[in-house]
Amino acid sequence: MEKIKIGISIGDVNGIGLEIIIKTLADAAIMDYCTPIVYGHTKVASFHRRTLNVQDMNFNVIAEASQAQHRKANMINCWEEDVKIDLGQSNETGGKYALLSLERATTDLLSGHIDALVTAPINKDNIQSDTFKFPGHTEYLQERDGAAESLMFLVSDTLRVGVVTGHIPVSQIPQAITTEKILAKLKLMNSSLKTDFWIRKPKIAVLGLNPHAGDNGLIGDEEQTIIAPALEEARAAGILAMGPYPADGFFANATYTKFDAVLAMYHDQGLIPFKQISFESGVNYTAGLSFVRTSPDHGTAYDIAGQNKASEVSFREALFSAIHIVKHRRESAQLNENPLQFTKLSRDRD
Repeated sequence: MEKIKIGISIGDVNGIGLEIIIKTLADAAIMDYCTPIVYGHTKVASFHRRTLNVQDMNFNVIAEASQAQHRKANMINCWEEDVKIDLGQSNETGGKYALLSLERATTDLLSGHIDALVTAPINKDNIQSDTFKFPGHTEYLQERDGAAESLMFLVSDTLRVGVVTGHIPVSQIPQAITTEKILAKLKLMNSSLKTDFWIRKPKIAVLGLNPHAGDNGLIGDEEQTIIAPALEEARAAGILAMGPYPADGFFANATYTKFDAVLAMYHDQGLIPFKQISFESGVNYTAGLSFVRTSPDHGTAYDIAGQNKASEVSFREALFSAIHIVKHRRESAQLNENPLQFTKLSRDRD
């Protein structure tokens, strides 16, 4: 059976993206599980290899994904010109070539030439252009996919956290949170837990918006007027969603260990505890799309770029998560007509 083809966008060329990619793919055992295809340029990759003093790892240059060799790390050159690398600097160059890489990889993903996409970190500021006017990868990929909704889903072995609102200003959060929005995210999360992670009966915790989950309306009534009705509708639809829980005590008391996933109301409410608990191994997964996309849960890390200090652990976890989710989706599709077998297999994996 042909190995899963994993496309990899290189992110900002001045950050740690290529460092963590090279460190990950330098381990030949990776090729036992997938066929990696990096979208970038060999000259830029060679610059990073020299900086890291990696001498025993080379890329197999191909023109298109169909030419990928299964026991090698493959690379598609996405531009022809030479690129000036300024390690640790945020500039127009970093954004320009991050976008060229991302666009080519996403096009191949949508065309079915690759099976999943792992994105190295971009700088959300310098990548902005006439063709990229998005707060981040998640919103860009949702539009490219034509999906009405998606879920930023941070996952690790110990914790899974999704967010109702993503990359928006804090001042806009209360207006953006609606019963309909929460319910939509819960449906995406529940479906993803079943199909992508093979959890038969997911238990989902939902956090409150206000401190102490509003204290029965004393310091905010969104829990009573917006969140609680969403939970009622979710449960009526067969989703086991509980809450709303005060966020601070929920994480401090490790209540999250009793649930399969947590739905936070906004970005930092969910991502701060997630990164504190699972920073080394955390993966950012975009649930709800027709394709699989993962990324490490950190940024460009300009402060250590080119110093051989970046850990590849999160990127490697993102790569393996993409592989596993693709396999789970394929197995789910095959078992759709045999629900009893699906129940048995998913129970075995719980």
